[in-house]
Amino acid sequence: MMLPSTIPIFPLPNVVLFPSVFLPLHVFEPRYRQMLADALSGDRIIGMVLLKNERDLVEEPPPVYGIGCAGLISHAERLPDGRSNIILRGIERFRIVLEVGGRPYRRAQIASLPEADSDRIRDQLPRLRARLDPLLAGQFDDAKWRRMVPADMGDGDLVNTLAQYLDLEPVEKQALLEQNDVAGRSRALIDLIEMHAFAARTGGLGPQ
Repeated sequence: MMLPSTIPIFPLPNVVLFPSVFLPLHVFEPRYRQMLADALSGDRIIGMVLLKNERDLVEEPPPVYGIGCAGLISHAERLPDGRSNIILRGIERFRIVLEVGGRPYRRAQIASLPEADSDRIRDQLPRLRARLDPLLAGQFDDAKWRRMVPADMGDGDLVNTLAQYLDLEPVEKQALLEQNDVAGRSRALIDLIEMHAFAARTGGLGPQ
């Protein structure tokens, strides 16, 4: 699916969307209610971007990271008070080229960032998945794991699902999203899991 050249962007401080992964959201602010109404009457696409946590910087609108992921609204439920529950399915990464006005919510001209793909990348994924499996042991109960990761889930979709739903810092997830291909994302994810496991074993104490 080709992304439009201009899309609404939905900045949040702790949410990163990945391609092919589903994301439930609750829409309640008036400007984002308008964004949702416009999207539903159009191409149903919303771009998720992460707000930068720059406490000493006073800037309006608040700064966001330049790379996000566009999502397609696959389900929308309007509540009696005007709020809505929606589900986005990640489609494709994008880079913000320029923010544009004209609406109560933020919009941006974007450039699509398709995932790099090659035989070499695809050949790496089964080996990387084999490294991931033991690292994830005990992190989820069996029922939750089966819901998150069906037995027939592909290697790339598994990496993106873990990147979105593992208990990682938002900036760590952003770094994963910015990887150019799913093999690079898988290696970076393995490094993060091992780093967090080491910190947990040592009480978070690094070299003095």
